[in-house]
Amino acid sequence: MARRKARELAFRTLFQAERGGSDLGDVWHLVRSELGEPDERDDIDAETYGAGLETEDLRFASELLDAFASHRTAIDDELERVVEGWTFNQMAQTDLNILRLALTELRHFDTPGPVVIEVAVRLAKRFGGEQSGRFVNGVLGRALDGAPEPTPAGAGG
Repeated sequence: MARRKARELAFRTLFQAERGGSDLGDVWHLVRSELGEPDERDDIDAETYGAGLETEDLRFASELLDAFASHRTAIDDELERVVEGWTFNQMAQTDLNILRLALTELRHFDTPGPVVIEVAVRLAKRFGGEQSGRFVNGVLGRALDGAPEPTPAGAGG
């Protein structure tokens, strides 16, 4: 449950950065300072996030945002290939940012694909439009189906 909330916090941070044209790191720092330091409170923003976020959850959100920032070009390039019939400018920013973080997690974390997709669909249904859940599910399903095969160790390329 807490990881889901950490993903939501990462989404909200990315959405705020993108919408405001702000640096993602600066927005993350601001969000962290608004929530309070993890060692000062047992849980973070309990009113907004229910049971709250602990240090480990905040670390996961931070790692997810850092991974996206480090691999943004590759993530966006892959999304452009798997999204059919829409450009980034035509897509709802909510859906785009959910897709970015979910694809980051699919490609750079050990989380099982179905788990990533389920959480992303829930976020899309909660924060997006009427068809957002279906759209996010379809895009991530195509991305999961088209995942590159792991390169065997020692293979040239």
